[in-house]
Amino acid sequence: MKAYLIFDIMVTDDPTYAEYRRRGIAAIEKRIGEGRVIVRGGSLGTGKTKTMEGDWMPDRLIIMEFPSTEAAQAFYESPEYQDALALRLISSQSRALLVEGVD
Repeated sequence: MKAYLIFDIMVTDDPTYAEYRRRGIAAIEKRIGEGRVIVRGGSLGTGKTKTMEGDWMPDRLIIMEFPSTEAAQAFYESPEYQDALALRLISSQSRALLVEGVD
């Protein structure tokens, strides 16, 4: 069953976040086949968003698709992503979810 990592990120330090992006993309590319970015949107992302209910307006909304929760967890816990994650945590306020898909 597919699984999704969903990130809601508000950047507070642009230069450090830029380095996170560089390392995060490298981590994704190294683990290609395990997951892919399917949404990169928000007020600062490349995809436009439109709030349909409530007042949620993410700066950056990223959704990654994986073939399973195990693959998503393995990506998130990989040494390559953990290296990048340390930079995201100091350069943004963020939330992340791991969600199982439906068949």
